[in-house]
Amino acid sequence: MLRLLTIEFHKLKHNKASKILSLIYFGLLICIALTAAIKFDIGPIKFHLAEMGIFNFPYIWHFNTYVAAILKFFLLLVIVSMMANEYSYKTLKQNLIDGLSKKEFILSKFYTVVAFALASTFFVFITSLILGLIYSDYNEFAIITSDLTYFLAFFIKLIGYFSFGLFLGILVKRSAFAVGAMLVWYFIEWIIFGILGWKFVSWETAQSIKNFLPLEAMSNLIKEPGSRLGAVRSIANQIGETFTKTYAVEFSTITIVSLWTVIFIYLSLILLKKRDL
Repeated sequence: MLRLLTIEFHKLKHNKASKILSLIYFGLLICIALTAAIKFDIGPIKFHLAEMGIFNFPYIWHFNTYVAAILKFFLLLVIVSMMANEYSYKTLKQNLIDGLSKKEFILSKFYTVVAFALASTFFVFITSLILGLIYSDYNEFAIITSDLTYFLAFFIKLIGYFSFGLFLGILVKRSAFAVGAMLVWYFIEWIIFGILGWKFVSWETAQSIKNFLPLEAMSNLIKEPGSRLGAVRSIANQIGETFTKTYAVEFSTITIVSLWTVIFIYLSLILLKKRDL
């Protein structure tokens, strides 16, 4: 595994675009921390983001993983461009000539995906922990260590998303087309949902079916945290609204995304084996 990772990171080290995109991604993650400094007063209106409770344990685990997951698109560009460069610079063919098997080649890409996901998860965890220790109103150990399953969900979500991008990169060979294909698939999932709900089954059943599709399943791993915030719930209670939504990470969804990850990696290998390089 270490040998395969060394090969991939050697390629990335000499890819200026990948380095820039990676720096942008981790730079944006740091910007999440900087939001704590947002504070302004306009007459009687006082706004301080940290005082709204978004950095309280354990809510911060949910909030930061959700926001960080939105930024995963930048690392997706690294993954698909990494695959496109293999064809453009013919390094794929050279690797195979040098003795790397097609299975090892796919594994090297998958290990890189896991490494990016692991680094992102660790980075978000450390950033969130520091923010929470500084701004959280609740610092008991039991509270701090609750809801850490959001990081497992975040990790699985990134691996699934990047594996999908890797498969599309191998399928279409061009990074722009691969990103476009990801966008097209997003709309396909909504079209499937619309047709099923309109013509064949109830909307609830259509949604249940949609939950098994890859992008929807990845989206369901970490549900939106906005309506969970205490300030939002207080406003809702004042106008007579109540929230019955559950925010916990569901292991059935983790299983679905994990299965899709295996499918994407397997299809990538099958596609590479059948393709004339």
